[in-house]
Amino acid sequence: MNSPIHKNRALQLFTVIGLLLIISCSSNEKNVTQISTDTAVPVTVSQPSADAIQELTVSGQVEAGQTANISTRVMGYITKINVKIGDQVSKGQLLATISNDDILAKKAQANAMITEADAGFRNAQKDYDRFTALYKQQSASAKELDNITLQYSSAKARLEAAKQQRNEVNAMLSYTKLTAPFAGTVTQKMMDVGSMANPGMPLLTIEQSGSYQVSASVPESEISLIKENAPVTINIDAIHKSIKGTIAQIAQSSQSSGGQYMIKVNIPDNEKQRLFAGMYANVAIPVTQVVKTTDANNQLMVPVSAIEYKDQLTGLYTIGSNHTALLRWVRLGRTQGNQVEVLSGLAANEQFIVNAEGRLYNGVAVKIK
Repeated sequence: MNSPIHKNRALQLFTVIGLLLIISCSSNEKNVTQISTDTAVPVTVSQPSADAIQELTVSGQVEAGQTANISTRVMGYITKINVKIGDQVSKGQLLATISNDDILAKKAQANAMITEADAGFRNAQKDYDRFTALYKQQSASAKELDNITLQYSSAKARLEAAKQQRNEVNAMLSYTKLTAPFAGTVTQKMMDVGSMANPGMPLLTIEQSGSYQVSASVPESEISLIKENAPVTINIDAIHKSIKGTIAQIAQSSQSSGGQYMIKVNIPDNEKQRLFAGMYANVAIPVTQVVKTTDANNQLMVPVSAIEYKDQLTGLYTIGSNHTALLRWVRLGRTQGNQVEVLSGLAANEQFIVNAEGRLYNGVAVKIK
C-alpha cells in the first residue's frame, strides 16, 4: 500500500532537484556571459586595403647649416696649427700655416724682375718721348719713331708681366695661411704639425655655430607628396625633444643617392639648445593627399604600431570567431613611412586590431568600438 506513494514522492523530489539544477546552470551561464561582456577590451580595428597614410615619417640626422673642409692649394709641411677640436673660431681667424720658404724665394725673384723691368721701361719711355719730339720737329724719321715705339711697348709689357707674376706668387703665399671662412666650431682635425699637406686634402673641418638643420632621405614613391615650406615635426630621441620645423629644400635628383631624395628641414633658432650635429632625428611630414596602401601590386600595408614583436617573430592581433583576440604571426616586407608591408599571414579584407584600451593577449575577450 505504501510502496506506490513512496515512489511518487521520490519522483517528485527528483523532478524538483532537476529543475533547481537547470535554473542554477542557466543563471551561471548568464553571469559568465555578463562578466565576459563587461570585461571585454575595447579595440579599434581596420583592414589593410582600407588604410591610408596621413603622415609620412622619415629618418635623418642633425647637421650644421654650413660646413667647410679647410684645405690648402699648395704642397708643404704643416708648420703650425692654432686650433683644436671644439674651439670656437671667428671669421678670418688664422687656423694653420704651411711652410712657404720656396714661395718666398719666388716672391723675391718676382720683385727683382719687377725692378729690372721697371728700369727698362723708364729708359724706353725716355727714348719714346725724345723721338716723338724729334719727329714733330722733322728731325727723326717715321721708321726710327716706329722702332722706339715698339721698344717702349715691349718694355711696358715686360713690366706688366713681372707684376702679374708677383701677384701669382702672393696668391700662392696666401694659400699657406689657412683662415676660417666663417664663425663656427672646429669639429675635426685630420693632420698634425709636421705632416705633409697636399692640395685639396682637408686639414680641419668647421661647422657654423648656432645654425642647425636636419638632412633626411625620402623614397621616390613619396617625394611628390612633399612641398617646400611645409610644416613638419622633428623628434630627437637622444634629448627627448620634439621640434616644429619647415622643409627648406628638396633635392631634384636621386642619381647619386640610390633612389632616395634628400630634403633639408630648418630648425628654428629658439629650438637649437642641446642640439649637436650628428644626432639622429625622425621627421613626421603631413602629406598633402591620401596615399592608398594597396597599390597595383596588391601590397598590404599596416601601421607599424600594430605589429607585435616576440623574439624573431612578428605578428598582429586579429578578431577570432568568438570575439576574442587572436595573435597572428605574419611575415613583413619593406617599411614605408609609418606603414609596413605584410607579405604573408593576413588577407586583404581581414580585420586586425590597430589599438586597444587594455592589455591584449591570446583569447582575451574584445569588443569593437
